[in-house]
Amino acid sequence: MNRPVVTVVGLGPGPLGLVTQETRDAIAGATTRFVRTTRHPSAALVGDAISFDDEYERHDTFAEVYAAIATRVSEAALRDGSALYAVPGSPGVLEDVVQRLLADTRLDVRVMSAVSFLDLAWLRLGIDPVNHSVRLVDAHRFAEVAADDCGPFLVAQCHADWVLSEVKLAHDTARGDEPVVVLHHLGLPDEQVVTTTWDDIDRLERAHGVVADHLTSIYIAQLAEPIAGEMARLHRLARTLREQCPWDREQTHASLVRYLIEETYEVVDALNALDADDPTTDDALIEELGDLLYQIEFHTTIAEQEGRFSLADVARATHDKLVRRHPHVFGDTSATTAGDVVKTWDEIKQAERAERATRTTSATRANSKPRHATDEPDFFAGVARAAPSLSLAQKLQKRAAEVGFDWPDVAGATAKLTEEIAELHDATQTGDPDAVRMELGDVLFSVVNVARKLGLDAETALRQASDKFVVRFTRVQQLATQRGLDLTNCDLAQLDALWDDAKRELA
Repeated sequence: MNRPVVTVVGLGPGPLGLVTQETRDAIAGATTRFVRTTRHPSAALVGDAISFDDEYERHDTFAEVYAAIATRVSEAALRDGSALYAVPGSPGVLEDVVQRLLADTRLDVRVMSAVSFLDLAWLRLGIDPVNHSVRLVDAHRFAEVAADDCGPFLVAQCHADWVLSEVKLAHDTARGDEPVVVLHHLGLPDEQVVTTTWDDIDRLERAHGVVADHLTSIYIAQLAEPIAGEMARLHRLARTLREQCPWDREQTHASLVRYLIEETYEVVDALNALDADDPTTDDALIEELGDLLYQIEFHTTIAEQEGRFSLADVARATHDKLVRRHPHVFGDTSATTAGDVVKTWDEIKQAERAERATRTTSATRANSKPRHATDEPDFFAGVARAAPSLSLAQKLQKRAAEVGFDWPDVAGATAKLTEEIAELHDATQTGDPDAVRMELGDVLFSVVNVARKLGLDAETALRQASDKFVVRFTRVQQLATQRGLDLTNCDLAQLDALWDDAKRELA
């Protein structure tokens, strides 16, 4: 029994003149015709063929799209006795559906030769791919396929900035100035072949006016070090979850804030639990750092989908800031002590804040209503207002101290604390809860000031005091149990005695 015939033809890289006569004849003789996508310059040659563009809209992954296309072509061939399937480029290059059809033993699949985009790419690059040992890589699999290799690579399927961002993230040790050749719309009237750098591959429109699409590829002649793909794998996972998980799809920057804070505190707990003599305590830190890293990845994935920025932009900004703030390492400034480093760091931060304020003021003048005399830049810009209150108070005080608004020594801060405690006492006599709350806040703010003048971190000091309280009160409970006492029935004198005993034992 004869098997149904599926004829697979290629529409070439774009120009109509590169479509073979054999392909044109096959199209003319077919009655059941399909084309993978109409988004190709030569797609019109297939006439009234059924397009599979709807499958791209219907599915979340390319694997699902290709499986659906193969099913529809095979079912049509089994029903009608034959079918023609036309693909962009060559059927033998990066065509998963063709491989699926060839594996279907029910069909007689006949694949016709066609010109590939590769033929034009080698001509434009002026290289022989065999002599240069070029690896052809799908951009979606760059991290895994290119692992442990330095190139050269011709990377295809670079159809969007986010895909190019994934390629960039796969090479986390890149200098950034490695040359990359962009091959866009080869053979078409709007062809562009431009040389850019590794840093700019996911910013092609901004840097070179190239809007990446399904006819865009990049050539990477050489990378200094092999590809490291773990960050790219995590980035790909974040995008998959964002696209396919109902919970992930609903999240916004605002809804994720609570998780970011929670994960940060869990990292702190894991750090505090580290034991230099017990390597297994690293496991908890690895897990919590991973959870915090994923929060960062989640936020950048949302921003990337909104077309605002990517994780590569975040990494670049952080890298450049650290280089700027370490002139004693990367410049000609000298720093021999940690104190010298902190002094230089703070000076650079102040200069950056002043520059940022100037830019903000200029933008305000250009884009909004006229400024008033009171519209001064925020003096405390850059201080995170969502920080824990003790840390926030300490940072605000430190910022004010930069312009001389500060006690000369701890004595002044201590005297102010005594004054605020007296005012709190007076407020408690009034019975006004708002006044008490305000004065209590002033006392706490003054305590932070004392800590700062002593060179201590108030947040850490209070956390240590809290930990000490937990240990002591746990011992109080143990002593009460040993002595047959019920804490809930003990009077204050008994509780004080238990506390003193616990304190003495643990001293």
